[in-house]
Amino acid sequence: MYTTQMNAAKNGIITKEMKTVAANEDFEINKLVDLVAKGQIVIPANKNHKCLVPCGIGTKLRTKINVNLGTSRDCLDMKVELKKVMQSVDMGVESIMDLSSYGNTRVFRRKLTTECPAIIGTVPIYDAVVYYNKPLKMITSQEWLDIVKMHAEDGVDFMTIHCGINRNTVQRFKKAKRHMNLVSRGGSIIFAWMELTGNENPFYEHFDEILAICQKFDVTLSLGDACRPGCIADSGDIPQIEELVSLGELTSRAWEKDVQVIIEGPGHMPLNEIRANMEIQQTVCKGAPFYVLGPLVTDVAPGYDHITSAIGGAIAATYGASFLCYVTPAEHLRLPTIEDVREGIVAAKIAAHAADIAKGIKGAKDWDYKISEARRELNWEKQFDLALDPEKARRYRAESTPEAEDTCTMCGKMCAVRNVNKILRGENVEIMD
Repeated sequence: MYTTQMNAAKNGIITKEMKTVAANEDFEINKLVDLVAKGQIVIPANKNHKCLVPCGIGTKLRTKINVNLGTSRDCLDMKVELKKVMQSVDMGVESIMDLSSYGNTRVFRRKLTTECPAIIGTVPIYDAVVYYNKPLKMITSQEWLDIVKMHAEDGVDFMTIHCGINRNTVQRFKKAKRHMNLVSRGGSIIFAWMELTGNENPFYEHFDEILAICQKFDVTLSLGDACRPGCIADSGDIPQIEELVSLGELTSRAWEKDVQVIIEGPGHMPLNEIRANMEIQQTVCKGAPFYVLGPLVTDVAPGYDHITSAIGGAIAATYGASFLCYVTPAEHLRLPTIEDVREGIVAAKIAAHAADIAKGIKGAKDWDYKISEARRELNWEKQFDLALDPEKARRYRAESTPEAEDTCTMCGKMCAVRNVNKILRGENVEIMD
């Protein structure tokens, strides 16, 4: 009997989850097993998440997308958050991350792991603050660990654990005089706790206990980047790299216990630095799947950060990232609405698909070939059916009706596709009739 997906792979056992992933990806099963054993592909699948449709994340697989949602003190409406979940699943995202930071978080979390087929992720550090409801400095090291265990028992498939920011990293951070300091919510909480108590990061100090929990329930560790750059000015600085080195060491320790690992990556980063950052991560963390928030390639576009994120995400995934955390137009501004979530998902899906084409993922170009064929044939319904967002494509055409059915209101009878088709069929072309 195996304990985790990685443990099974190391022992040559093909699990039902591996079979599902291989079939869905059209991927050779023995190659998949080998990459899971090496930690270069993960299959987050908590034993208590019974309705899960397994999904693989990592090298040579399609780029996957995560959607962040959850309640906050200012926006406490679980019904709205559940609508976001259902919309996300309907749009084909592979992962939902519950970042709830207020209210009855356990009820919401258990509803997700009971009813949602997507991978479910959480950040236990947020929940600890809500659950214990006492001054931050009064939370004990054991209480932090108990929340990790609770989330594992509740069926969470992967957890972001901010274990790379230890006392040494904190000193580096203080000396660096960063422009934006720390922008990771979980990272800032554990940093504050360490400063208030004078103690070492309990997630780092008691990492073996966390591994034991993850091994028991087959929880994938998402090693959080507390020092991720929150602006272009801080990109690639010493705190970021210092933490990455720690995460590389912790990855090796996790693999020794057959615990699957994802590495979290940068938030803001200039275009020209992304490729190098991806390659450094692959080296330091030995090919563990990289999970990036964006990266956002400029700081100046509030309201449009789904675009800055998609630009960075496409480049990051081309050069090594396996998992894109979507960013919505509301980033930095508010809790996203249902429409914000939709726009963020579409932008992330564009980035992921563009990267899959660049990486040569099997079958990625087929989709593009089919829709271009429909365009050549001026088959509007087929184009809509193949579009990434069929609803928007149909709406745009319906809102601006052309004079001739085989044209659109941009070019009319000057449409190059229409006229070349006519000439090749031996027909006459009249543009101004």
